[in-house]
Amino acid sequence: MKQLTIDVGGTFTDCLVLEESGQLQRFKAATTPQDPTQGFFAAAGKAAAHYRQPLDRFLGGVEQIVHGTTLGTNILITERGAKVGMLTSKGFRDIVEMRRGIRNLHGSMFDLFIDPYKPLVPRYLCQTVEERTLYTGKVLNALNEEELRAKTRLLLDKGCTAVAICFLHSYANGENELKAKRIVQQMAPEVYVTASHEILPVWREFERFSTAVVSAYIGPAITRYAARLQGSLKQHGFSGRLLMMLANGLVQVVDECVDRAVYLLNSGPAAAPSAAVHLAGLHDKMVGHRIHRNLLSVDMGGTSFDVCVINNGEIPTTTDAWVGEHRVAIKMVDVPSVGAGGGSLAWIDSLGLLSVGPQSAGADPGPAAYGKSEEATVTDADLVLGYIPGDYFLGGDIQLDLKRSHEAVARVGAQLNMSTDESAQSIFTTINTVMANLITEVCTNKGHDVREFTMVAGGGGGGVHAAAIARQLSIPIVIVPRVAALMSAFGMFTMDLGLEYARSCARRQSQLDFAEIGALYADMRGQAAKDFARIGISESDLSYRATVEMRYVGQFHEVEMELPGQELNAENLATLLQNFHAKYEAMYTYSMPWRAAELLTFRLRVTAPPRPVEMAVPARATAGVEAALRGSRQCLFDGSSARVQTPAYDWERLEPGHSIRGPALVDDPTTTVLVPPGFFCEVDAYRNLVMRTE
Repeated sequence: MKQLTIDVGGTFTDCLVLEESGQLQRFKAATTPQDPTQGFFAAAGKAAAHYRQPLDRFLGGVEQIVHGTTLGTNILITERGAKVGMLTSKGFRDIVEMRRGIRNLHGSMFDLFIDPYKPLVPRYLCQTVEERTLYTGKVLNALNEEELRAKTRLLLDKGCTAVAICFLHSYANGENELKAKRIVQQMAPEVYVTASHEILPVWREFERFSTAVVSAYIGPAITRYAARLQGSLKQHGFSGRLLMMLANGLVQVVDECVDRAVYLLNSGPAAAPSAAVHLAGLHDKMVGHRIHRNLLSVDMGGTSFDVCVINNGEIPTTTDAWVGEHRVAIKMVDVPSVGAGGGSLAWIDSLGLLSVGPQSAGADPGPAAYGKSEEATVTDADLVLGYIPGDYFLGGDIQLDLKRSHEAVARVGAQLNMSTDESAQSIFTTINTVMANLITEVCTNKGHDVREFTMVAGGGGGGVHAAAIARQLSIPIVIVPRVAALMSAFGMFTMDLGLEYARSCARRQSQLDFAEIGALYADMRGQAAKDFARIGISESDLSYRATVEMRYVGQFHEVEMELPGQELNAENLATLLQNFHAKYEAMYTYSMPWRAAELLTFRLRVTAPPRPVEMAVPARATAGVEAALRGSRQCLFDGSSARVQTPAYDWERLEPGHSIRGPALVDDPTTTVLVPPGFFCEVDAYRNLVMRTE
């Protein structure tokens, strides 16, 4: 049976079909922000039409759908979430608003004119109740149930549709939070209720409270969307398994996600790095040795540009993330992004200089070329420069208006005393610099030399801009996958079905109680067995990865370390400490083995094996590359005023072994790849494009 992945992005909804033969089929439809299920079924409908089947019959033959969505992220950033009330311990109602004294995430801490942080829960909706749990887990004061009911009634009367329960030290003992949650649900069954220790059972009150509030804020909308999607799929004959892509790089069934909605933040971008690792691994397998262990996974979509630095094949994760202005402390794949996509708007700033992004035309109205807008975007500049085909965009589903793009770009140029062509080249160069700067910043912060990495370029716009960025940063090799425009969707095929668990228990290395630590892991394993049993997966099928967050005494940030064995004991403690010092030095160029270490949060990653992804390997080319030629376009390169007649090849007809010298274009129904002058491009065994400078 077929498998599907569907990724709802800011501009397009991507659908990827893996056939029984290993062939991949790619489809795109416009995202529908008001109701993402419409874009979901529009993309699935294109797939059904390709197989000449009604949608109901097509979905009836699908074994599994993995779904990624930016819905939660968009709700949080655009402030369209639920009205949330918070119930917390007496004396702690301002924890989230104070946010450790952090005034400005992106500018100078000395800027006196920045607006104060606007919390998701205003102070009048933060209500305190009498209760207290100690850091040891002992309940010092039982929950005052009468007071809780009164405060809950106050929040309901104020119109709250979601409630976040955030009590002190609930990570050590969630008894009071669970009791409060049951009472609130009894009083208002229709209200979405979140308990902080169920979302993030780790220490540090600000991080836990903020993450719980974010989950409550987006939870009602996520729940409604999931219910509507499940219902619609059932009506259309789908009887397989629906999985959701999580921020931590795992997938999970829908019913396990809605109660922890915060884990759906960034669920689409989190899959692209796994796609990059898998595709680079296939390339290495074909050449017979591992050459692509250091990767830059980049994804340029319609609204954003995402980067992930993969060092030695390891996809980085972080618990130190912010989404907009809000702290989210769950473990997430570390994918920094910037507002730089095909829909990014070109504008003139207060100094009279050209800027591109972060504002975006999005899916509606979209670039001027779509015929609904008058403002110039990156896509309009690419069209004016001749890089993308006006008659073959999305395989001809969207006819681009070249005249309208020229007019929009010309209006930007008029403000700078530039011609239309000069303005288009300036927009192209500016957006490339924005993306290159993000790559440089991310690599520099991690202590990496970008010249030692291979770029894997995804997203609908990645193929057009990848080579220019690589040349600017002296990146030696660029791989543009055959599934570049749907790289996040492809990554979802490679994801493990799983969950992550955490328990905080701060102890210095000299104060460890190995029985206590063993009990924490036993508790997490027991919880995992119950969670997976609910979805029909037995404990014998599960795999476990035990880690612990460590730091030197006196430090604030931690390093996550894998345990030397399945459990920590006196015999392998020395090995753990030795590995910690070594990893610390590798990360920060120094270590302090004379200083004691602290073990803070114990984590367990539990996974079930995914269905294998078996891709078909095409035969090598039997005809010359000229057989794939589909025409040519007049293009501008490198600031020149003279257009160059540039051959355009059909990616569908390119075969393994073909090679192309720039300048050239490779067109596909879902994207275009630009091979600039000075670049050489080869087609590998899986029909990916591998570009190098000559």
